[in-house]
Amino acid sequence: MASTSETDTRAFEQTAPRWLRTAGGVSWRLLVVTGAVVVVFFALSKVQLVVIAVFLALVITAVLRPVVNWLSRWVPRGLAVGLALLLGTAFLAGMLTYVVYSVANQWTSLSSQFGQGIDQITQWLTAGHLPFQLTNEQLTAGINQGVQWVQSHAGQIAGQAAASAGSAVEVFTAVIIAVFCAIFFLARGAEMWTWFLNQLPARVRRGWISAGVAGWSSFSGYTRGIVIIAVTDGLLAFIWLAVLRIPLAAPLAVLVLLGAFVPLVGAPAAMVVAMIVALATKGVVWALLVGLGIALIGQFEGHVLQPLVMGRQVSLHPIVIALSVATGGLVAGIFGAVVVVPLVSVTWAVFSHLRTLDPPMSELEVEAATGQVPVVAQAPPGD
Repeated sequence: MASTSETDTRAFEQTAPRWLRTAGGVSWRLLVVTGAVVVVFFALSKVQLVVIAVFLALVITAVLRPVVNWLSRWVPRGLAVGLALLLGTAFLAGMLTYVVYSVANQWTSLSSQFGQGIDQITQWLTAGHLPFQLTNEQLTAGINQGVQWVQSHAGQIAGQAAASAGSAVEVFTAVIIAVFCAIFFLARGAEMWTWFLNQLPARVRRGWISAGVAGWSSFSGYTRGIVIIAVTDGLLAFIWLAVLRIPLAAPLAVLVLLGAFVPLVGAPAAMVVAMIVALATKGVVWALLVGLGIALIGQFEGHVLQPLVMGRQVSLHPIVIALSVATGGLVAGIFGAVVVVPLVSVTWAVFSHLRTLDPPMSELEVEAATGQVPVVAQAPPGD
């Protein structure tokens, strides 16, 4: 005989509306899944350094794997991995050396131009060209308030500087771990993946293989694509800034390159910095020209480079990217804004690959289902 609790449950299921039973079942399942995700993210936050290192290792692997595969045609794979890492390191070192040389070479003239530009901006702000009026006294008061704030928060600034020194050690450690892991991923990645699959039951291996291929294709496609786009943006920005003869063209171009790794946000931020430098050194017209050029570069990226380089490997709507970047930035700062798009892309690729879709609806069928237009039966061909 059924117990009293089972009888009460069946009675409730019979009397409760169907929509309430369905909503209740979905709700508790969503709560369980949400709780599991929260536990996973909490655990990862406790080993954040390891997570960053593994992510960097995967990025290095995705970028250098085509180079390693090409070099391994003529040399052993271990040697190909070493040569690829040397080439990547030489490229980064050369770029940083050129930036430092450019800054040191232009520093004397830049400081003079910057001082003159600040005087011009001050005169422009106090000359009545703006809808609101500023006076020299107001500007002086604002500067004095800034100086007082720095003096009053000197202890906090010093503490942050000390913390930054510790962060530099952590960054160096993460880079070392990332390079160490990337060497094994590049040299023996296939063997490691096979070993992992052999630890799973035979009945689920095909599903894991499909999910793994889809996820890695999306991640590697996004990583290589964003690197190509970032380098292209940096080169185009450098050419435009050099044509306009803007000081520090190379460092500003590198800033644009780095900003491209944060979708939708990084490039505009780099544009603002470049415009400020142009405004302080050459005037308003040149700042507007810098902004126009970098805006055109952004349009070229969005309408040409993104579809051409990314292709179908990363099929995320701009709204999804914007919300993902905002969420990642709020949760984990700049690092979250950088890694959230590839993570969302991988998740969507795996989900899209494993799910089973019903036949899609046309726009006419959707409008008919909502009652906006009647369904018009089409005659078969030949009638």
